[in-house]
Order: sequence, then C-alpha cells, then structure tokens
Amino acid sequence: MNALTLTELVTEELAVLGATFDRAPDRPARLTQWCARLPGFGTRCYANGRKAYVVQAAMEGRTRTVTIADSRVITEAHARGIARRVLLRVQTGENPADAKTRSKAMPVFSAFLVRYWANASAGWKASTLDRNRYYRTHLVTAFPRRHLDAITPGDVRKWFAKVTRTAGPAAGNRSFELMLSLFRKAEEWGELPSGSNPCHGIKRNRLRKHECLLSAEELTRLGQALDLEAETCPKEVAALRLIILTGCRKSEICNLTWDEVRGRRLLLHDAKTGPRTVWLGKEAQAILDGIEHHPMHDEVFWTEGGQLNINQLDGCYYRVRRAAGLDHVRLHDLRHNFASHAASMSETLPMIAKLLGHADIKMAARYAHLDDASVLEACEAIGAALRMVLV
Repeated sequence: MNALTLTELVTEELAVLGATFDRAPDRPARLTQWCARLPGFGTRCYANGRKAYVVQAAMEGRTRTVTIADSRVITEAHARGIARRVLLRVQTGENPADAKTRSKAMPVFSAFLVRYWANASAGWKASTLDRNRYYRTHLVTAFPRRHLDAITPGDVRKWFAKVTRTAGPAAGNRSFELMLSLFRKAEEWGELPSGSNPCHGIKRNRLRKHECLLSAEELTRLGQALDLEAETCPKEVAALRLIILTGCRKSEICNLTWDEVRGRRLLLHDAKTGPRTVWLGKEAQAILDGIEHHPMHDEVFWTEGGQLNINQLDGCYYRVRRAAGLDHVRLHDLRHNFASHAASMSETLPMIAKLLGHADIKMAARYAHLDDASVLEACEAIGAALRMVLV
C-alpha cells in the first residue's frame, strides 16, 4: 500500500470521527478536530504538538478559516465563546478574516517607536537628543505588543497619569509631547487614518510658574556669596555672573566659545530655539574681558579637566545659594530674575522675549504683571472720572 492510499484511508477514518486531516507542501501535517456542539469551531493539532483553536465559515462566497488563539493562551470554553461571536458577525455580513489580515499589517507600538526615533532624532540638536533619550524610556514600556490602531485615548491617559505620578508633571508633559509626535508621524506615514491620534484632547499637566524677582537685599547677599566662592571656583562664578547679567540658559553659557563673542554681543550658534544674539552690558563684557584664553580650548569657560560642564556649575551654585540663604532659588530662576527686572522697568513683552531668546512671545507674558505702572495710571484716571460723576 503506497503512502497516498494510506493518507486517504486515514482521512476517511477521521471523517467518521468528525475530524479532518490537512497537508500542504509548505506546511507540517495538521489535524483539525471539529466541535459537534458548535459547527465551524475546531481544535487544530500540528505535527510538532502545538494546538490552536480555529473557526471556519463562508465569507463573501469563500470558505475562510480564522485562527482564534493558541490553546496555551486561552481555554477551549473561552475560544468557543469567541468563535460564536465571530460566526454571528459573519451572519451580519462582516468579514473577520479581512479584519485580521489588516491587523497583522499594522505595526506594533514598540517596532514603530524604533522607526519613529530613527527618523525624528536625525533632525534634533544634540542637546534635544540627549534630553529626549531620557523621556523615551517612558515610551519604551508604554504599550508592549500592542498594535498602533489598538491604542485608545483611554490607554494614553492611563499611561500619561502613570508617568506623571512616577516621574513628575514636567517629565509627564515632555514624554507626552514625544508620544503625540509619534502618532502624528503614524498618520503622516499612512499607518493610521487621519484624525485617529489617541493623544488628541488630552490636557497636559499644569506646571507651577516659576517667577523670580530678587530684592536688592537678596541680590547683595548673592553677590557676596559669589565673591567668597570666586576664590576657589573662579570660572564657575564668572559663568554664574554672566547668567545673572544676561538671562542666558546655563547650557548656552557652558557651551559658549570665543568665536561666539563679538564685542558687545554673543552670537550663539546653537541656542535652544536656534541661533540668536545676546547683547552685553558693560558689566557682562567686563567679565568676559577678564577671562584668560586657553591655548588648547576654544571654550570660554574651562577648568583643569577641560570644558566647564553643567554639573560643575550646578555644584558651585548650590554652595553659593546656601551661603546667601536662597535655597529656594533654582539656577534657572536667575534667568527668570533677569526677565522680571526687565518687566519691572517697563520693558515690552517683545523686548523681553528677544532678550531671553523665546521663539514665542507667550513665553514672556508671565512677566507682564510685574509692570504695574500703566495699570495704576489707568486706575487713577478711571477713579478721577468716577469721582466727577458721583459728586
């Protein structure tokens, strides 16, 4: 008896038992045991011992088989319930087989994150890339093994709340911006339909506004503390004084090079919002004039170990503010202090935005209330008019 006849005989015997034996040239032998209680539902057994639950039905004129799940993942009773729902959908004209095919073509979140990062990070500045590497860690663990189209606004809200709770409101907002950008690219690249971004409608965390207007007495204490620290850390103190006098970001000062110093101006090549000009007062210019050029380094601020880094600057500032009794004032608050004093001297918002290098004037609007002169004048005029009416 040849092999073909044997297969036919086995198939005939199995048919009596309500099972079918399938063999394809590119697949291992498999046995499908069909359920007598629910026609169309079966358990498919493979030659390697694996079992999977399937459902079979006529869909759009063709007999289609949909694999429900591996038997190690769900119970037979659970699979039978899923099969029953699939068969009901088929009766209403739906095609679950096509829906499953489309689902398989949809990338999972983790794979798309790799693709997004490779494309988006190519256009980021080095400082932006370093910052976003940290926030990316919150995305890597966000939706493991989930397809992009299966992620709902509710899922994103839960993830956003978790990041906010564990890493803080600011980190939550930063991570959310990356997530929003990722789904925008998914729409732009045709992976998701337009308008399907699950991040839409989710509000960012409200952050505490940091406004700092140091009094003359506080500035005096700060200056005295800087004088004392200058004996041991002259470069760090010079950098701190330049931040106080210009409102520059600490990264802009730490990375400052001599080719960016042009007389009364700093022509910053790589500021946060792109290249910008910082104008120097006489005091700020005097600080730069007093710094010795290093024969091997182009950086303005350097130490024995090379370029002054942000950690060194932070460490120096912590000692200074402690000596000045200003533990509540962050280093970045010195930038706010610069803007606040500009506002109190009636500088316009566009001018403050320009001084700080803000790309959006709205960023400078937080300092508007510090200039009360025009408001007081208006109040006096209105009060005088009312008195004339009431008398």
